[in-house]
Amino acid sequence: MALTRLSPLRLAVLATAAVTTALLTPAAAIADPPPGCTAADLANVAAGVAASTSGYLFGHPDVNAFYTGLQDRPGDEVPEAVRSYFDANPQAHTALLAIRAPLADFRSRCGLTQPEHPLLGQ
Repeated sequence: MALTRLSPLRLAVLATAAVTTALLTPAAAIADPPPGCTAADLANVAAGVAASTSGYLFGHPDVNAFYTGLQDRPGDEVPEAVRSYFDANPQAHTALLAIRAPLADFRSRCGLTQPEHPLLGQ
């Protein structure tokens, strides 16, 4: 399964697992993480973002239908489809960026790299 075909929830779980792994590697274990930057803290923030994303998608059936429909598209078409959707629906883009802000803030505060394009269309 291509990464671009994963549901937002599965993608959040995979991102959480990747960051948790990075936090738990021996190189990261040399120094104690800053307060609030443990794997448990990350899981807590990611769970909140995932729950908020779910609530948003259930409350906005048009956005939910769009994201659900992405799984039927070839992977190379997904980035442009998302960009086009956000261009036509800037309020959805703004709302989803706000929802994921706690995760971006966590990554920044804890010295973790930010994804290159957390939501396409930026």
